[in-house]
Amino acid sequence: MRLGVLDVGSNTVHLLIVDAHPGASPVPYHSERSVLRLMQYLQPDGTISDDGVLALENAIQSAVQTMQHIGVDDILPTATSAIREAANGPEVLAQIARETGIELRVLSGEDEARITMLAVRRWFGWSAGEILLFDIGGGSFEIAQGADEYPDVSVSVPLGAGRMKLEYLPDDPPLREDISALRAHAREVFTDVRKLFKSRPKPTRVVGTSKTIRSLARLVGGVPDDGQSPPPMHYANLRDWEPRLRDIPSSARQLLPGITPERSEQIVAGAVVVRTAMKVFGVETLEISPWALREGIVLRYIDSLDTSGADPVNLTF
Repeated sequence: MRLGVLDVGSNTVHLLIVDAHPGASPVPYHSERSVLRLMQYLQPDGTISDDGVLALENAIQSAVQTMQHIGVDDILPTATSAIREAANGPEVLAQIARETGIELRVLSGEDEARITMLAVRRWFGWSAGEILLFDIGGGSFEIAQGADEYPDVSVSVPLGAGRMKLEYLPDDPPLREDISALRAHAREVFTDVRKLFKSRPKPTRVVGTSKTIRSLARLVGGVPDDGQSPPPMHYANLRDWEPRLRDIPSSARQLLPGITPERSEQIVAGAVVVRTAMKVFGVETLEISPWALREGIVLRYIDSLDTSGADPVNLTF
């Protein structure tokens, strides 16, 4: 069957169309994204502005047209932290449903961590053992750990790269004192969070996923990312690269390997937060999973189908 995964994140509206059926690995058929940076449309009262809602509607409508043109058997539409935390989130969801026909399911931070862990486990397999997972988005940072397909411990904190760029790094390039303030804040949050993981054994693998982490791995690893075997990211390399990213403007960062234009403005904030997480958790090497939330949504969906080819059922988390 052909599925359309519509992921409304803090940075982009990403459409991933895959061919999938129970017992098989999902095969990507088409991928497209609209860069919105919804965090920039947040007003002082915590609501998404009218311009932001309109931009979101247009992006979703474009994705719907693509799915209609290609043809999909079912649509799996989800939204994460930007809409989840917006003061007018329910109103935005209702308006999107009226205007586009798409009813977005808002994932909690725990949902994100659990579903992403499922994708990572399927990618690395059971032999990977105990996995510690880092997943940074535009608005939030998820950490999860466990030895099974779903984590035993998971947490979501508001340390996304886009959010931290807006809150701590307003200048381009950012000021060193602002970098220090962001690092101190992230260290305080991660130090408190780490207490939740003390009951877990030492992880066999520490895995990172998300576009920000894959971009950083591509940059600091110096190895082309073929989409299947992204290079691991070593703490020492990230530590060496962070000052270089800090000292050049975003217009120049997008010329660097692995850094796309839509990530160039927030990649410094992402680097600071990821490096701090690695430092606090004592991680020297971060392995990279190309599968993340969207793939996990597909896997969760096809797992709910029986092997006789039953009709699709509603996605539940």
